[in-house]
Amino acid sequence: MLQEQLTFQTQGKSITNITEDVSQWVKGTNCAQGLCHLFLAHTSASLILCENADPQVCRDVEHYFARLVPDGDPLFGHTQEGPDDMSAHIRTILTQNSLTIPIHEGALVLGTWQGIFLWEHRKGCFERKLWLNLTEV
Repeated sequence: MLQEQLTFQTQGKSITNITEDVSQWVKGTNCAQGLCHLFLAHTSASLILCENADPQVCRDVEHYFARLVPDGDPLFGHTQEGPDDMSAHIRTILTQNSLTIPIHEGALVLGTWQGIFLWEHRKGCFERKLWLNLTEV
């Protein structure tokens, strides 16, 4: 098994396409067949597979979740780190902080319109650590 950590600097609430970063790492491993497991070691950001062709899709996802889990909801008791903290935790729980993607002929197996995205749920800028684990088969 191979393991690497990538670091991403976020710029507040945003959805960032990290497909190329992960693809380049996989390519550099020279693995022909296997599994690439991604783990984001945070509770206020998540990983999603989403359409990568139309940027409006990511904006629509963000707008939907802003309505579903609004910042500063009076229901939340956990407010020590600000009004966007508990909503960020809930968004992470509703999405995911890990993905496993097959590798075939040295490349990630993604659908035509699929991309890997890091979704920052907080308003501030953060350094996010993504662990990549590759298992050859």
